[in-house]
Amino acid sequence: MQRWAPHLLGLVTPLVAIFGILMGGWWSGSVIVLLLILYPLLDVVFGNDDAGSRVNQGRAFDIILHLHGLLVPIAIVILLWQIHVAGWSQFMALGAVSIGFSSGASGIVTAHELGHRRPRSFSWWLARLDLLCVLYLHFTTEHNHTHHKHWARDVDPTSSPFGRNLYVHVLRTVPLQVIGAWRARPVDTGRSLAVEGLLVLGLFILNPAVLAGFLLQAGFAIFILEYVNFLQHHGLQREDGEHGTAAHAWESRSRWSRWTLLELPLHPSHHLKSSLPYYGLDTHDDAPQLPFGYYLMFWLALIPPLFSKAMAASKLQDSNV
Repeated sequence: MQRWAPHLLGLVTPLVAIFGILMGGWWSGSVIVLLLILYPLLDVVFGNDDAGSRVNQGRAFDIILHLHGLLVPIAIVILLWQIHVAGWSQFMALGAVSIGFSSGASGIVTAHELGHRRPRSFSWWLARLDLLCVLYLHFTTEHNHTHHKHWARDVDPTSSPFGRNLYVHVLRTVPLQVIGAWRARPVDTGRSLAVEGLLVLGLFILNPAVLAGFLLQAGFAIFILEYVNFLQHHGLQREDGEHGTAAHAWESRSRWSRWTLLELPLHPSHHLKSSLPYYGLDTHDDAPQLPFGYYLMFWLALIPPLFSKAMAASKLQDSNV
């Protein structure tokens, strides 16, 4: 099997989201079932893969990546058109949540990867489009200019210390990231906020129900993104002046999470060399290992006492190895 082939599985998420919206009814919530029930089970069933990607040439990988990016606005436009034509209903709300999960698990992950590509390239602009679709245009600025400088430090709003739960983290990190982006690049961030404001105003004028669906999916997508940020450096702290190592980011070798999230779980490798594309990331034996894959960890993160207990146990186990 070609090394890129398993990553096609990640496209199931946005395709199922589009299918569910077009089918309507209870099918609108298909992605919720996929990501919250089926994928956590597959995280366990498929186990871990200790090998890194380490692929030098990635044309097929890049095609998969850009398909993710293109499917994000397509899915959202279909959702908004359905709301505009059929009106607001409980199934449209369910569909908006479903699209939001897809936008977070497929779209923002893609935007993160493409946001490290050459500025003003097609890939970079596609990342901007995907982020505009969830009202998070400032993410590339904050991530590239703040997070990659201060990851696993107290001053980094996306890194979470032990004891902080997911809900507090989300409420705290979102405004702090906007502020961080503004401080890093005030002109670019101001333009981004203005464009987002115009988009929201335009959707409201078009149809308030359309705006409601758009905001609902964006909110869930942002929550998924900040769950990932919460997870990736939780409780791993480095002091000012301390060089960042693989020990300052959590790694997961879960096959299913790696295949469907564009190798996002190999996060230590990304920080050690952010210019590496996702298909060039490697595993690091000195990185702390998450107890489970990203999908199962999401359920633990929703229950703070269980999450804290699991993470503390994993950190203790890693320190004893």
